[in-house]
Amino acid sequence: MHTVTTVNVNGLRAAARKGFGSWLAGTGADVVCLQEVRAEPGQLDDGLRRPEGWHAYWAPAAAKGRAGVALLTRSEPERLRIGFGEPEFDDSGRYLEADLPGLTVASLYLPSGEAGTERQAEKERFMAAFLPYLAGLRKRAADDGREVLICGDWNIAHQPADLKNWRANQRNAGFLPEERAWLSRVFGEEGGYTDVVRALHPDTAGPYSWWSYRGRAFDNDTGWRIDYHVATPQLAGRCVKAYVERAATHAERWSDHAPVTAVYGP
Repeated sequence: MHTVTTVNVNGLRAAARKGFGSWLAGTGADVVCLQEVRAEPGQLDDGLRRPEGWHAYWAPAAAKGRAGVALLTRSEPERLRIGFGEPEFDDSGRYLEADLPGLTVASLYLPSGEAGTERQAEKERFMAAFLPYLAGLRKRAADDGREVLICGDWNIAHQPADLKNWRANQRNAGFLPEERAWLSRVFGEEGGYTDVVRALHPDTAGPYSWWSYRGRAFDNDTGWRIDYHVATPQLAGRCVKAYVERAATHAERWSDHAPVTAVYGP
């Protein structure tokens, strides 16, 4: 059995001040994928940079204070890769991949975008380059007898069941028709991957993983499901449990996202 958790920490140092360290000390996960770390390793104290019981790997963004992804693994990886071979994004702190025995696991922070702006154009360029990489990674892994798991903040809600107010968000980044169509390609024949949580919860609204800090979004569960476990089908079929670690109260949150955890059988 392997347990994998993904969470956008919305600034690791800020999350640490609010309780991330206690959560990490108590998790039973074998792998933790972090996004939006925002800090370089040298800016973190030892407890965050080298947490006890973990091998920690970092891919900070060249732009200071932005993005940044990390992987925490109980066992030492056989190989690490930063970026996916697209020069524009290789130092953007958005993709970190590791090979563990029989498994390639990655932490992804896909650009959030903003409809009608250069930020959305950047997101579209990322998606255009990333899908062929995903397809190739799946094929290479199959040749090597490996499974693939891409965890992270994909910044797209795929279907109306993945966000509370879907009708009002059809022209907003994160639920644009072209973004949703791209994710359908990831989950279709072209990409060949499976949305692990949706496969286990096919008829559920959510479970949401992000709630705005504005208003009473968390208290009213007005959320979005944008944090995914995206796996090769055989690995997805071995998932026995997948859930969102939603805080009990608004005050107990240490990020605007909640950890998404999945347990994979042998």
